[in-house]
Amino acid sequence: MPTPGAPDPFPGTRPVLTQVEIDRARPHGRVRQVEIGEILYRPGEVGRPCFILLSASLEIVQPSIHGERPVFHLCPGMFTGEAGMIAGQRTVVQARVMQAGEVLELRPEELRTLVARDAGLSEILLSAFMLRRLMLITRQLGNVALIGSRHSADTLRLQEFLGRNGHPYTYVDLDADDASRNLLDRFAITASEIPIVIGNGTMILRNPSISQLADSLGLNDNINKGLLHDLVIIGAGPAGLAAAVYGASEGLDTLVIESHAPGGQAGTSSKIEGQRPVSVRHPFSK
Repeated sequence: MPTPGAPDPFPGTRPVLTQVEIDRARPHGRVRQVEIGEILYRPGEVGRPCFILLSASLEIVQPSIHGERPVFHLCPGMFTGEAGMIAGQRTVVQARVMQAGEVLELRPEELRTLVARDAGLSEILLSAFMLRRLMLITRQLGNVALIGSRHSADTLRLQEFLGRNGHPYTYVDLDADDASRNLLDRFAITASEIPIVIGNGTMILRNPSISQLADSLGLNDNINKGLLHDLVIIGAGPAGLAAAVYGASEGLDTLVIESHAPGGQAGTSSKIEGQRPVSVRHPFSK
């Protein structure tokens, strides 16, 4: 884990805001005191605020069945959050206070307002958020463990789903890990029940369907199932995304239903002119 003052192995993930930039963010949030050992958020939580550190320091870790895996330290001037938070997904890491002090707390709606109104801060925040998500994926620091075989079509199916949705996960290859294979044998796990998905160290799924995995990861948590939409589009390929963007730009409350993952450059762009929020949901969720 990078320590304060040490070279950052993932440049761009820990930018330091200037005092002028912090002052521009202040009207959108509130200052609060945090104490040593306080947990600001844990894996699996939804709708957690973004914290800009004024005088406090944090350590970001990824709890696992083998203990905590360090991610990085955050010092005064830095901020919390990654791409999943903006998308309304569940958190995959834990933030704990190392040094007591003050933080500027921005709730999700306040952060979205700040990003929309301040182009300079928007570039800094969104760049860091995307790079942090990439770092979590590269280092396999997600809150999901996928245990399977590279010769299994179902394992490849779940790997593709997690990869296309940009969800970090740890992969255990049973063909190369004798200990894990023997453990599954002892618990009478059959070949038809592989792959196994373990989430947050507690949730266990045996050869889940895509919709079961999407539900367990909370990919649809930000969808209001009781809301009546003006426009529902089935399929988030290039044509579906284009239709959704144009429908939303005309003021329609738009929902896109996709069985796998939004595709194409439009699915990840934050710079589409005139775009209103478009919800994307994985189908057949309970």
